[in-house]
Amino acid sequence: MADTCTCAAAPVLIFPCSGGSNVGQIANQAAVELTKEGVGKLFCLAGIGGHVESFIESSKGNRLVVIDGCPTACAKKIFEHVNLPVTDYIVVTGLDIKKNHNFDLERNDIEKVCAEVKRRLQCNL
Repeated sequence: MADTCTCAAAPVLIFPCSGGSNVGQIANQAAVELTKEGVGKLFCLAGIGGHVESFIESSKGNRLVVIDGCPTACAKKIFEHVNLPVTDYIVVTGLDIKKNHNFDLERNDIEKVCAEVKRRLQCNL
């Protein structure tokens, strides 16, 4: 699999949870790394949640990848609240990563999330 995503005509915007647990921070770190790799662009979830109109408008027409840390689905609910359709949705705990409050993140957990995002982007053509 290539390191850069060329699978979608629309730009890929990545919105991670950055909650107060390891899985929220894994989601955020995965989004940072995916951005560095050119898979997509980390975008501001807080701007969407704050109903900042320019952020909402900038998101329309793009491929929206939302990475939640756990099934509470805070990030996904933000998008539902502003009526923006999520095109790709990943839950970190759904990848057999256990939620805890240890912030010494495991490298393989971050890589697992990155791989899942890349897989989903390739499979949704």
